[in-house]
Amino acid sequence: MTFKALRALLLRRFNIPKERAIKRTLRSFTMAEKTVFYFFAAVFILSGLILFWKASSAFLTEVPIQGGTLTEGVIGNPRFINPVLAISEADKNLSSLVYSGLVRLTPEGKVQNDLAESVRISENRLTYTAAVRGNARFHDGTPVTADDIIFTIQKIVDPGIKSPKRGNWDSVTIEKIDERTVAFKLKKPYAPFIYNLTVGILPKHIWKNVTEDEFSFSQFNTLPVGSGPYEVERVERNSGGIPDYYKLISFKDAGGKEAYIKNLVFRFYPSEVALIEAFNDREVDAVGGISPEKLSGLNVAGAQIIRGELPRIFAVFFNQSRSKVLLNKEVRQALELAAPKEEIVEKVLYGYGTAINGPMPAGIYPWSTEKSGVSSQEERLSKAKEILAKAGWKMNEETQVLEKKLNKDTISLSFSISTGDAPELRQVADVLVAAWQKLGAQVLVSVSETGDLNQNVIRPRQFDALLFGLVVGRDADLYPFWHSSQRNDPGLNIALYANARADKFLENARATGDAEAIEKNYRSFQNEITSDIPAVFLYTPSFLYLLPEKVGAVSLGPLSIAQDRFLGVRNWYIETDKVWKIFLN
Repeated sequence: MTFKALRALLLRRFNIPKERAIKRTLRSFTMAEKTVFYFFAAVFILSGLILFWKASSAFLTEVPIQGGTLTEGVIGNPRFINPVLAISEADKNLSSLVYSGLVRLTPEGKVQNDLAESVRISENRLTYTAAVRGNARFHDGTPVTADDIIFTIQKIVDPGIKSPKRGNWDSVTIEKIDERTVAFKLKKPYAPFIYNLTVGILPKHIWKNVTEDEFSFSQFNTLPVGSGPYEVERVERNSGGIPDYYKLISFKDAGGKEAYIKNLVFRFYPSEVALIEAFNDREVDAVGGISPEKLSGLNVAGAQIIRGELPRIFAVFFNQSRSKVLLNKEVRQALELAAPKEEIVEKVLYGYGTAINGPMPAGIYPWSTEKSGVSSQEERLSKAKEILAKAGWKMNEETQVLEKKLNKDTISLSFSISTGDAPELRQVADVLVAAWQKLGAQVLVSVSETGDLNQNVIRPRQFDALLFGLVVGRDADLYPFWHSSQRNDPGLNIALYANARADKFLENARATGDAEAIEKNYRSFQNEITSDIPAVFLYTPSFLYLLPEKVGAVSLGPLSIAQDRFLGVRNWYIETDKVWKIFLN
């Protein structure tokens, strides 16, 4: 269309049908009639617009879009943003976002392919064959290959590197099938091995010239390049050259889907007190892992508190080889009955925890939190006293401690509890002592610094009873903590528990990949351990995560470690838009 033709079209006079008749009719109206006419015309137009808006809204839906910034505060400074070396919470948080593995976990604990397009498990469950996606790329655009996977595992198992993940890869060999395929070979079936494949993959082309001696000092530990959902855009350092600010941006080639939140900013603080101050000053708008007792000091206006169960248990473990009184099953049974688990959860954890009755953490199987038939604490205490009285325990009126005659000796219901110097553990110990004193027990509490507790109490098994927490992990493998082969150091069976039937159930659960069979064996194992009472199981703590209300789609399932809160980060969003439903995929 030429300019002249367009000009002529714009200047053309358009006639409305019956225009002259309408104008003539309007001129014939009186002022009152015109007022009424225009009023109803305006009402008609406004009603039409409202109806159109409502009809349009019925077909519109709100959807997340890319954009927004989330700033999180973390205690401690990162040193090894490297999946091979990551030790601190700061290291692990950033590593989980910058790097990706062959597979990843969903917040619900399901395994999904990440860098891998497929993972095949042989019928004998000894070989895991993983094929890398053809479009898998590192942040610098370099393709991810089998060589990168082999290189990463070689660094993990290299004793000179001293990777904290080395134990996960003992007795595992890796073989290159082709440029995109590798095979992992085990000496015996181990169902939780699939979780090993979540380890982040290093880019060999960047790290290949870094020697063993230089590995932990390389600049790539603080300026990482991975293939995860976020890449590093900017780093700021303090006067000592230590990174105290990281800005991450979403990576467009992360598993074929870009995270909705465009920017993740991390600021680092020396203590929980400093972190809380930063949150209250709105320097950061998200914090994770805050202890329950500190919540009252937080300005939570405009924030949402999200909780997830940690796959950990806290219990009092009995050392029957050291304490004669704890050799008596009726004593262990009475102590278990009289333990005020619900009171501990409410008073010490402020409700952010779950009472348990066995070695399995809450949140994995529903039966791990089933309550016994005796409900109230008073009923439980009364039942515990009956059990002891029936077994011959009598109160010494002078000492107010129960005693029992065994042959020519008289033993008193007296023992000590060893625990760490964490405030939470000390409070739990005080609650237990108060409850067990009502039973007629004399309980002393021995508190040690964490390092000293591990070195001089736990490893040599120098305790009567131990109030301690076990990190069972997402794979819920109880073998290391309860199999009789793990009773001595460096084994983790700190209750020195030995039961041939229980061992078999643990072995069966480890060897099978069938979820129903695993649960059946663990249920049978719990029945055995409930009968033997080698420990008083207390609670599973909750992980607390404070986020702005503007952040949507955040859900936390059971968390093995704190950085598991980012398992669903690709689906989190801040910005939204409205689109017609017919345009949704």
